[in-house]
Amino acid sequence: MADTAKYPSLSSDDDHRAPLKTSENAEALRHSWERVIIGIDPGTNVMGYGILGINGKTPSMIAMGVIKLSKFESHYLRLRRIHSRVLGLVEQYLPDEMAIEAPFFGKNVQSMLKLGRAQGVAMAAALERDIPIAEYEPRKIKMAITGSGAASKEQVQEMLRRILNIDRGQLLPELDATDALAAALCHFYETSRPTVTAGPKSWKEFIAKNPGRIKQ
Repeated sequence: MADTAKYPSLSSDDDHRAPLKTSENAEALRHSWERVIIGIDPGTNVMGYGILGINGKTPSMIAMGVIKLSKFESHYLRLRRIHSRVLGLVEQYLPDEMAIEAPFFGKNVQSMLKLGRAQGVAMAAALERDIPIAEYEPRKIKMAITGSGAASKEQVQEMLRRILNIDRGQLLPELDATDALAAALCHFYETSRPTVTAGPKSWKEFIAKNPGRIKQ
């Protein structure tokens, strides 16, 4: 467990790993990044988060951690906790975008309903600060990080560690944290692709789009 005394904005039921030592440093270093993405792995017992900083084409981990919710017996209290913590992370790290993992469809309808609510509350916290949100299916995130949509959580964590040069000592026992960081990195990859504009389908369409390029 992290020494929570070093992280004043975190309560004792959160575990956290990051190169930064205080919330003041986080705010100061925000200006060092051209772009910041917060990744969220929704959960009703444990919710993961990862903060990714971008300079040019180089992504780096700023912070990652988990929000532990099992001590709250009421599902509604867990939702309130998710909202307050995600809002706190948004205000601390000032992300430009949020990338969130979409709930996968399972057989347990009640579990799916609760997971969907947890995702919605996290999204609402970002929307309160006008942060745009991108949603990615688990398979798409795994494919973006490892090249395989069937990769295990452990494989995703190890690939992230190598890509972002994360020290093993900064990894958490809960894989939710690296799942969230993977969502943020997936979003970076998706939004960094060059946009290819489709060419005209006919000579008539070319003339219509480029009247100044046709000699009379």
